[in-house]
Amino acid sequence: MFSVTTGLTIWCSEAITLALVAFSAWRHDVRNKTYLYWTFGFLLSAIGFAMVVLRGHIPNFFSIEVGNTVALVGQSAWIAGYLALDKRKMEWWVALPPLVWLSGIFLPWVNDDYANRVILYNLASATGATGLAMAVISPGMRTEPSRTRLAVVFLFQSCVCFGAALAIALTSPTPAEAANYAGIAALGTAFPLTLACALTCRLIMERSERQLRLLSITDTLTGVLNRRGLFAQFANIQIRAHDEARQVAVLLFDLDNFKRINDRFGHHAGDVVLSVFARMARQYTPAGAFGRMGGEEFAAFVSVADQTEAEALAESIRAELCRAPINTGDALVPATVSTGVALASPIEANMDRLVSAADRALYAAKAAGRNCTVIFGEAEAAAPPPAAPDERSGELVPTLDDQIHALRRVGSLGR
Repeated sequence: MFSVTTGLTIWCSEAITLALVAFSAWRHDVRNKTYLYWTFGFLLSAIGFAMVVLRGHIPNFFSIEVGNTVALVGQSAWIAGYLALDKRKMEWWVALPPLVWLSGIFLPWVNDDYANRVILYNLASATGATGLAMAVISPGMRTEPSRTRLAVVFLFQSCVCFGAALAIALTSPTPAEAANYAGIAALGTAFPLTLACALTCRLIMERSERQLRLLSITDTLTGVLNRRGLFAQFANIQIRAHDEARQVAVLLFDLDNFKRINDRFGHHAGDVVLSVFARMARQYTPAGAFGRMGGEEFAAFVSVADQTEAEALAESIRAELCRAPINTGDALVPATVSTGVALASPIEANMDRLVSAADRALYAAKAAGRNCTVIFGEAEAAAPPPAAPDERSGELVPTLDDQIHALRRVGSLGR
């Protein structure tokens, strides 16, 4: 019916070709161990099956015990490659395919019976195919649709191998019939593996596209959203605020005297200050969107219950930054930030108007002496911008130092 030699020879030619392709990909990106694992996987599979095909021309020990072990180690290398693709740690079950084979091949009633050897190999191969499906399945399935189809292909391969082992075990075939079953299983797994390679290429393309999209909306220095990515999140914040009956707040941050920091401590220190502030401020806005507008200016889009919550958020970030100097490695750099805040209801919220209002509030904070927060409520944010910024507009939020000083003055007056 089918010759096992024919099936294995076809797969050997495919595996060598795929090994060359994977090796070329690894040479292009030597830091990516995924392609290196796959290179060894296909190469070992081709070598192992070639040793099996050469039975009668080489000692049986190398053709049976060693050849099948090498082929199954290649399957383990494929599993390791998929784990490396997701930067996941190596799991113990990666080594199961060759271990299943080695656990039974030296038993006399298995080693001396061709049908039992075919059963054992197909069980080991089914274990490897299941391992491949497990390696493919990860949280990334939600963002990469090809993962689902790839996992199905590997599970189908597992079922083919297990079905062949079960059929042989139930029918007790002659060696010739067992060879036919082995040939069918070889062809039945070779074609799905070819399909799996195509789906893997599609998976890598989807991942590359996602990474490129992420890079296009990410600020390379600080790792937060850039202006484009930040503005793309406004609609989501507006919808969330509407669903939760909250308000939309835009917070603009501008690091004070940033040019002086660059001039005094160097541009490297300035970059460190930007990165530290971005990392710190993003921790205060986990449910919102935070990004770098450009230069030393950052912004956050958040939903808040009222003006008091927006004020508390802005002041928490401002106080956290000025609480201690930033260690740049060469010096301790003191840094402060001025903040402008504008609020609107989710129905009336318009991104351009809110950003413009927050910018006017930020200008007022700078004019008030820096290192402070100015808030524009709904009425001020909805008002058209004046011809010239009004430094007296908005509500200047007293800093913690201002509040402590005021309390001390009240206490002295009381005495």
